[in-house]
Amino acid sequence: MIRLSVRLAGVVALAAFSFLHFEASAQQQVPAAPAAEPSAPAPAEAPIFPKVDPKDFTASVPTKETVNAFLQNNWGYDLTRIWQVQAIQKTQVEGISRVVVLAGEVGKKEIQQIRFLALSDGKHIIAGDDIIPFGAHPFADARAELQAQADGPYRGSAMKDLEMVEFADFQCPHCKEAQANMDKLAVDFPKARIVFQNYPLPQHPEAAHAAAYSVCVAKQGGSTAFFTFASAVFEGQDGLATPDGATLTLNSAATKAGLEPAKVAACATTPEVVAKVDASVKLAKDLNIASTPTLMVNGRPISATTPYETLKQIIAYQAKLDGAAQ
Repeated sequence: MIRLSVRLAGVVALAAFSFLHFEASAQQQVPAAPAAEPSAPAPAEAPIFPKVDPKDFTASVPTKETVNAFLQNNWGYDLTRIWQVQAIQKTQVEGISRVVVLAGEVGKKEIQQIRFLALSDGKHIIAGDDIIPFGAHPFADARAELQAQADGPYRGSAMKDLEMVEFADFQCPHCKEAQANMDKLAVDFPKARIVFQNYPLPQHPEAAHAAAYSVCVAKQGGSTAFFTFASAVFEGQDGLATPDGATLTLNSAATKAGLEPAKVAACATTPEVVAKVDASVKLAKDLNIASTPTLMVNGRPISATTPYETLKQIIAYQAKLDGAAQ
C-alpha cells in the first residue's frame, strides 16, 4: 500500500490522470480504531484494501513499479490518498495490458476501483475515451515539445527549468476567470517562465481575430505590451460578442498597450501572423489539449481555473519532481 497525494475532484480534472473514469467499488467498513489515550487524537480512518492475489498479475509490462511511479507523478501532491495496484493482466490483444488500481483517502472509508489499458508502446494508456501519457516520467515528452515550440510572449524567467504555458482563448469566459490565478502565479513563482499561447476555439467567432491582434502587439511592443493588451481584452471581453464590438475592443486594448491601433490592425491580417496563430493551435492539438484555459506545467496539464491553493500545490510539487527552482 502506497501513500499518495491526490484529490480526485473535478477542479483538477485536467491534471493528467484525473481524466480517468472511476468506478466506485463496494464500500468497505473499517473496524473501529482502538481507544486512544485521553490526550491523544484519534487516528485517522483509512480504507482497507483486499489482499493482492499474485494470480492477477499475468502481464509482464507495465511493471507494478512503473504504475506506482506514474501514479506518484500524477497524485503526489496530496498526502491524504493511498492506493494499491491490484492487477496487471494480459488481454486478448498482444501487448495491451489491463491495469486495476484501488484508491482511497485517509479519513474516508470508500474505495474506488480504477481500470485502464496500458498500450504496447509503454508511453500511453487508454482510460474511457481518453489517451493519456504514461510511464515513470509521463510528462517528459510534452515538456520537451513545449520547450522547443512554445514561442508566445512570456513573463518571468528566460530559463525554462520551470515553464508554465497557458493555452487560452480571448473570448473564453473561463480564460478571463483564470487570469487572477495567472497573476498570482507570476508573484508566487518568480523563477518560473510563464508563456501565453493562443488557442482560439472555433465556437468563438472573434477569438482568432483577437489572437492575431495579440501576436502583432507582442511583435511591435514586446511581452510587456502584450500582457497589458491581454488584460484589457479580457476585461472588455463582452465587446468581442460582435465583429464591430471586437474591433473597438481590440483597438482600445492596443492603445492601452501604447501602440497605434491602425498598425496593429494591418499587421493582424498578414499571412505570417495568421500562420503563427495556426501554429499555436496545432501545438495545442498535438498535445491533446481539448479545452481552454489549460496550463501546462513542465508538460503537466492542469486547468488554469483550479482553486488557487490547489493549483499552487500541484505546481510546487511538479517543480520539486523536476528539480526546478521556484
